[in-house]
Amino acid sequence: MGCGVMATITSDSNGSTISAGCRPECDNFSTNEKKKGVDFCQTPIPWFLSTFNTSFQVHDSTSSSCNYAFLVDQGWFKCSFLFSLFSILPLPYSPYSTNATIFHLVTSACAAAEKSHNFSCKANSKCINRTNSSGYFCMCLPGYGGNPYHPDGCQDTDECEVSDPCSAECLNLPGNYSCLCPKGYKGDGLKTGSSCIKYNSSQSPLLINISLGIGIGLGLLLVVIGAWWLQKVIKKRKAIKRKENFFKQNGGILLEQQLSSGEVNVQKAKLFKSEELEKATDQFNVDRILGHGGQGTVYKGMLADGTILAVKKSKNIASGGKVRQFINEIVILSQINHRNVVKLLGCCLETEVPLLVYEYIPNGTLNQYIHDQNEEFPLTWEMRLRIALEIAGALSYLHSAASFPIYHRDIKSTNILLDGKYRARIADFGSSRSVSVDQTHLTTLVHGTFGYLDPEYFQSSKFTDKSDVYSFGVVLVELLTGQKAVSLTSSQEARGLVSYFNHSMEENNVLDIFDAQVKEEGAPEETLAVANLAKRCLDMNGKRRPTMKEVAVELEGIQKASDVQLNLKAAEHVPNVVIGHWDDAVTSTDSTGSGWDSGAASSTDVLSILSDESG
Repeated sequence: MGCGVMATITSDSNGSTISAGCRPECDNFSTNEKKKGVDFCQTPIPWFLSTFNTSFQVHDSTSSSCNYAFLVDQGWFKCSFLFSLFSILPLPYSPYSTNATIFHLVTSACAAAEKSHNFSCKANSKCINRTNSSGYFCMCLPGYGGNPYHPDGCQDTDECEVSDPCSAECLNLPGNYSCLCPKGYKGDGLKTGSSCIKYNSSQSPLLINISLGIGIGLGLLLVVIGAWWLQKVIKKRKAIKRKENFFKQNGGILLEQQLSSGEVNVQKAKLFKSEELEKATDQFNVDRILGHGGQGTVYKGMLADGTILAVKKSKNIASGGKVRQFINEIVILSQINHRNVVKLLGCCLETEVPLLVYEYIPNGTLNQYIHDQNEEFPLTWEMRLRIALEIAGALSYLHSAASFPIYHRDIKSTNILLDGKYRARIADFGSSRSVSVDQTHLTTLVHGTFGYLDPEYFQSSKFTDKSDVYSFGVVLVELLTGQKAVSLTSSQEARGLVSYFNHSMEENNVLDIFDAQVKEEGAPEETLAVANLAKRCLDMNGKRRPTMKEVAVELEGIQKASDVQLNLKAAEHVPNVVIGHWDDAVTSTDSTGSGWDSGAASSTDVLSILSDESG
């Protein structure tokens, strides 16, 4: 909390340095009176940190003199409460809890005081917030008097004795009183009311009671019928109003603005009814959960026509930033038409939390196949190389072939799905951003996943297409080594995969850290070529990294060379087979659907690459 500074947290646990941080900008208010709070930023950190240090670095001449950095459970930190945080800091308790206890910040003085052990308002009193200052005061409830701060609290007032309000017998009650007319009289018995009136001698109390009972019964019957009808009308109106409110809350108005601007292709996205998706997912049954992500939970569903789909139930997006993020995912996905990107079928905005509907991708995430391998379906070198090429082709499309350049901003193996034919499909565009053609970068709060985050972006807050290249490089190393980007179970030197990989490359023993499947099936010159490509993608200087189009072209060349090698090996066991010229066997085709031709690597280039890398 503060502004104009970079807040950084570092941990040197077991000799491995892990850093995180963010930089809030200052609000430009003309006078101090208009500024009601301070700016803030937040960034996730690994759960396993045992020690940490925080520091501030001034980045702005207008930086605030009062700055705070602290760790909290994610559920505790609510943006809507920020303006009151400085009134309670330093906190009387730690908002960070190792057993995941969530503390809720209460802006009301009474609400906060009632939970404390020294609440001042005692029995039969009520707490009232002060309107012109912080704090509260106590007041006795109606019908009680005395000192609301006394340990015994306020005492019942005997209205019968104090004010004698009845013209008849007065009965004192806790906090109230009642006037009792004598037998044969009717009325409220109050001196200021109808008092007590004697029944007419021609009317017996029994007849009066019968008549009154019949009248009340008929009246109640009419009231019940009317209430039943009115309840149906009100319930229907409430349902309509509730859906309208949810539509606004979930960004429906913002989406309508996007639709009117022509950014969203409305013919591709369908607006689903909430009842339709509830039925499809069996009321969002926990048995239908496919997985959890940073933006929400994904359920498997089936429509009445038999269509299988994936329904993403987003987390609460009541704050303006999260609404824009949700609508952003719809806008981004509506512009994408690529076979290696998950297709958006539509959305539903009339529920408490918004729903996104995607095509169903049946074979889980790439992360599962890399790190949870099984003998029934091994991830072969051929599959790894093809999946890498498909991811690269999709990112190249997003960066340079879509209507507007699109930066994904969260490329990782858990965001890459495998379809029925085990083709790679990029998913989770909640953090993605589209940019104008002449834009070179985005300046944003740092967002990403540890182990995949571009260090240059972390330092400058400027996200470029080369930041996606860095994240892809991490995935490429995962495919080569079978190891996680960050792992506590690995040896100390291998906990950070990128640094471990770069060190192995410098020591010329990178083959030793390759996955067993890769070493067994991949030719050394091919695997080394991919390793060198990954190293260039992970260059600390973003300008020296290749573009995704260049990456895809190079991977395509390596794949073609690998295919030719396989064909040559197969031909050795088949008599009288004539292998044609290399250039005839390897033709430059577009395997990713993005229309490359002039940029594809020739056979001579591929051989040169492989020989250079192996040498």
